[in-house]
Parts: sequence; structure tokens; C-alpha cells
Amino acid sequence: MMEAHSILILLVGGTGLFLLGMKIASENLQSLAANRIRDMIAKLSNRPFLALLSGVAITVLVQSSGAVTSTLVGLGTAGVVSLEQVMGIILGTGVGTTITTQLLSLNVALLGLPIFGFAFAIQLFSHKRVLNRVAQAVMGFGLMFFGLEVIGLGAQALKAAELFPETIAYFRNNPFAMVVVVAIFTAMIRSSAVVVGIAMTMATSGLISVTDAFYWVYGANIGTTATALLASVDSNSTGRQVAWAHCLHKVVMVSLFYFFTPYAARLITTGNPARDVADAHLFFNCCGALLFFPFIRQGAHLVQKLIPPRPNEREFSVKYLDRATFESPSVVLAHAERECLRMADIVISMIKDSIVVLRDENSDLVADLRARDNRVDLLNREIDLFITKYMRTDDHDLHREMVRLFSFASDLESAADVIDNSIIELAEKKHSLKLEFSSEGGKELETLHAAVVEVAELSVSCFQLKSQDLAAKVVFKKRVIRKMERMLREAHIERMVAGRKETINTSSIHLDVLSDFRRVVGLLSAHVYAFLRER
Repeated sequence: MMEAHSILILLVGGTGLFLLGMKIASENLQSLAANRIRDMIAKLSNRPFLALLSGVAITVLVQSSGAVTSTLVGLGTAGVVSLEQVMGIILGTGVGTTITTQLLSLNVALLGLPIFGFAFAIQLFSHKRVLNRVAQAVMGFGLMFFGLEVIGLGAQALKAAELFPETIAYFRNNPFAMVVVVAIFTAMIRSSAVVVGIAMTMATSGLISVTDAFYWVYGANIGTTATALLASVDSNSTGRQVAWAHCLHKVVMVSLFYFFTPYAARLITTGNPARDVADAHLFFNCCGALLFFPFIRQGAHLVQKLIPPRPNEREFSVKYLDRATFESPSVVLAHAERECLRMADIVISMIKDSIVVLRDENSDLVADLRARDNRVDLLNREIDLFITKYMRTDDHDLHREMVRLFSFASDLESAADVIDNSIIELAEKKHSLKLEFSSEGGKELETLHAAVVEVAELSVSCFQLKSQDLAAKVVFKKRVIRKMERMLREAHIERMVAGRKETINTSSIHLDVLSDFRRVVGLLSAHVYAFLRER
């Protein structure tokens, strides 16, 4: 039946099946990881060797080095990780991509449909979520193997094509052109595994040699960096540096290998074409990891010099924290308090603007609020790292103040997250559905918002001045807001009962906003209770 299809249909269809299978496998494997991949990256990134291993493991899980480096770009943009921290993970992603091609080299193409059918039967009759996810992931691998089989049939048919031998001969005499074309093709389909898989089938069909396959490997490794480069277009300098570090690493490795390709091909040739191509991919990426691992720090500094911040881009960073050792822990605390107050100013500005994004559709303001949340995250992390270096002190009062600052900074960060992760999303939902609050509902939200801003400012003043009177006012205002929120909720329900169309349409959004404003108040007033107890 396959013989009835044209060469183009076999090649394009096989590639499509391979990509679809990879997508299915990747999505389900990520789901099984319970979205902990970003957390794993952030935690392991400050340990170079573990970062390298985690880069391998995560790439195997995600089935895409481009997707992993795009995640790194996002973390770098948010200030969660630095370039030096993720360099090990970048090296690991290259090795991780070779695991899939090693699996494909085990002559499993003919098992694609049986594997797919077996996994489909399990998924069809199983009602357990985890088993369903596993079965769907296996179905994805089955499709990948079947796609490889179809590509192989197309490659066999290419032997009879008149122009193809001439094309192969041209690229064999112009390997640089082969690298460029393969890199462009890889960038278009966003998967180096597919390209290496195609090279394996062509080598098995006798269309290309192991030496030719190396050039395919070079192009696939360079082309896969396009995903992260595109993701970094609108990011800050750290995000761009992460993407370009990935790209430059691949380009430098290709430059080092290019002139020694025939020797490398002879070194790994075993007589099994599929295995040889997979080993070429493995050899190239393992050499890249081994050669560059000892120079992670120097490589990061070089990329930072090559990809500096844009002229109009001023990197947000700490202002009062100095990593040098201070003579007195009290001086450390004073600097950290000043930085915490900077953080508080940003959070209050976010609270003030939260009502604006709820009222009016403003994509620029939304982007700015998200950028401010990233700044709050950065300051909270830096304050935590700064304080923990000096927490071991025999002065009980000083230790207590450090803990108080630690907790307040954490509460500020959580309040900013409520605005970023909840209120902004509610605002975007409201505007995308073209909904409007009722006139009474809108005024009630603005009244509650004004009270929230007042409590936030009182809370920060209480933290700064350590005033017991202000602490008592914060507690009183918080109770007032609690009663106000309950009354506004009841008023909203009464309007729903009366059949007010605007109230009914915006009900879930309106009630969630009331809850979110109350959560913000609860977070910002938490520190005053400990203060009152201590007094």
C-alpha cells in the first residue's frame, strides 16, 4: 500500500508522523513531571555537574533541547537564574538529545505500529490518570518509530529519482552548503531528532555516508538553537545571553569538528549505518560537553561581553546590597531593610495599578506589571541570599529582626504574585470576553481597592518605623476590609438575584477579585501580629 504513494508524500508524511509522535510523547511526559521542570532547573542550576546531569534528564523528558533552552531564556529573563548558572544545563541538553536518536538506532522502526496499538489499547481501557499518561507517551514513541519507517521507505524510493544522486553529489562536494541547508531545515521543523532520524534512514538506504551524516549532525545541532533565539527576541539581556550561549556553543563545536570530520567518521564507523549516525550525534555532543565543561565560567563571561545589554536597556538589580563582607551584622540588616523598602514600593505600585488593568484594557500596563513582579522576585531572592549569610549571630534581638525582614520580604513577593498570577489573569479574561462590571460593582471594587492601598501603605510604614500604634491601625483596617469584603459580596449576590445582566456575566471575576484583594491585605499585614506579640 505504501508503494502507491509518491516519494514526497512518504517523506513529508513520515516527518509529520515523527513530529506528531514527539509532541504527544513530550506533552505527556511533561505532564507526568507535574510541571516541576522549572523548579528543578532553578534548584540545580547553581551546581555545575548536577546542572549538566539535569540538562540531560530534562531534555530526555521534554524531547526537545530547544524547548529546554527556551525555558532557560524565560528563567533568565525573570531573573531567577544567571547565565553562569545555566551553562551546565545548556551543555547537558546537547547530550540529552542523543538519547532519542540512540533509541531510534535500535532497529525499532518496524515496531512502531505494534507499540502504538498496544499502548492505545491500554489507554483506551485504563481509567487511571498516570497510566493513561504513560500509555499516551508510549503511543507517541510508537508514532515516532512508524514515522521513521515511512521516511525510510521514501529514502529507498529516492534512489530511483533522477536528480537526487546529483544533489547528493553536489552536497558531498560542498559540505558547508549541506550544513547550512540542514540547519535551516532543522530550524523550520524545530527538532534535531527528526533530522538525525532522517539521516539514519538515508544512511541505511546507502544514500549518504557516515562522513555525510556528520555534516547533517552539525546542521541539526546549529538549527535547533533557533527555537531559543526566537524566544529571546523580546527578553532582556540575560535571556538573550542564554539563547546565544546555546547557539555559540554549537557553532564553535562545529567549527572545531568541521575539518576533522573524515577522521571522526573513521573512528566511529562500525558498519551499521543507523548506529553510526546515532553515534556521530552522541560523539559530537559528548565531546562538546567534555571540552566546554571546565570553562563554564569563562564562557559565560565571554558571552556577556559579546551580548551586552542594549543601549536603552538598564538592568534592574539590587541597589543597597553589597556582596562584600560588612563589619557588623547590624549594618547588614540596615542595607537589607532599605532594599526591602524598595521592594515594598514596587509592590504598592502594583497594587495601585491593579484596579486600572481591571477597568481598562491596557496591554502595555499588563506587561509593565509583569516586569515589576519579576523585579520583586529578583529582590526577594537577593535579600534572602544576603541575609542568610549573616543569620548566625549570638545577638537574639538582631536574629529576630533578620527573621522579621525575611518574612516580610516573602509576604511582599507573595502579594505581587497574587496580582501577577490572579488579578491580571482575571482582567485579561474580562477584556477578552468584552465584559463590563455593573456601575455599582465597579464602584465597590474601587472603594475596596482604595482601602487595600491604604492598608498596604500603613503596613510598610509600620515595618519601617516599628510603631506599635501603626501596627494596631493595620490590624483594625484589616478587620474593616474583611467586613467590607463580606458586605460587597452580599451586595453582588443581591444584584444577581435581581437579574442584573452585567452582574451575572462578571460574577466569577468580580468575586475572585474581592478574594484576591483580601488575600493581598492578609499577606501585607501578617508581619504586624508578630510585632504586637513581641511588644
